[in-house]
Amino acid sequence: MKTRAITAFFFTIVMLGSIFLGPYTFTSFYLLLSLMALAEFYKLVKEAGVKIQRNVGLLINAILFLSWSASIFFKLEGKYFLLLIPLLFSIFILELYQKGKEPFTNIAFTFVGFVYVTVPFCFFYALGFVFNGNAYNFHLPLSFLLMLWASDTGAYLFGRKLGKHKLFERHSPKKSWEGFFGGVFTSILVACAISFFFNELRVQVWVGMAVLVVCFGTLGDLVESMLKRSLNVKDSGNILPGHGGILDRFDGLLIAAPVVFTYLYLVLN
Repeated sequence: MKTRAITAFFFTIVMLGSIFLGPYTFTSFYLLLSLMALAEFYKLVKEAGVKIQRNVGLLINAILFLSWSASIFFKLEGKYFLLLIPLLFSIFILELYQKGKEPFTNIAFTFVGFVYVTVPFCFFYALGFVFNGNAYNFHLPLSFLLMLWASDTGAYLFGRKLGKHKLFERHSPKKSWEGFFGGVFTSILVACAISFFFNELRVQVWVGMAVLVVCFGTLGDLVESMLKRSLNVKDSGNILPGHGGILDRFDGLLIAAPVVFTYLYLVLN
C-alpha cells in the first residue's frame, strides 16, 4: 500500500506538471505516453504469440500523433494525413516477408493498437486546444483527469462500503453498481466545483462531461480487463510500482477521451 501511495503521488505530480507547463511539454509528454502505451500493448499481444509489426507500429504512432499536433499548431490541412497511407499499407507488405502462420492476425493486432491506444491519446491531446481558436488551454485536460480520478476514488469508496450488486462480474468481479453510482456522484461534485473556476462552459455541460467520463471510463476499465483476461495476464506492465502498467492507469481514458471530445465539439459548434 505504501509503494502504491508513493507511486500515485509522484505520478500525479508528473501528470499535472505535463498539463501546467505549456503546450510543448504537453505535446512531448503525451507523445511519449502514447508510445509507451502502444509498446506495452504490443508486448502483451506478442507474449500471447502474435507477431505484430512493432517498430512500424510505433513509427506510425509517432507520425500520427505529431501530424495531429502539427495540424493544430500550424493549422495544416487534413490532406497531409494522406502521407500516412503508404506507411499504413507497408504493414501488409512487410507481412509478406515474415514467416508467420497467421499473417492477418498479426496485421489485425498491429492496427488494433492504433485504434485502441493512438487515436484515444490524440483525442485527449486535442482537448487542450478546443477553446480560443486552437490556442492551448489546460482547463479541459485537467478537468477530464480530475473527473476520472474522482470517479475512480468514488467507485472504490462507495463500492467498498456499499457494494453488493456486481456490475460486470465476468470481466471485473470487484466492480459493483453501488461503486459505479458513487463514481458518478463524486465526479459530478467535481464538475460542479470546476464550473466555479473555469467559466468556458455552463455547469450543465460540465456535468454532462462528468457523466460521460464516468460511463465510458468504466467501460474502458472493463475493456482493458477483458484484454488482460483474454491474454491471461494480471497487469499490463510493471512500470508503475503498485499500479501495474501504463494501460492499467489509462484504461478509462482510452474509451472516454474520444467520446468526451465528440460531445464537447458538438456542444461548442
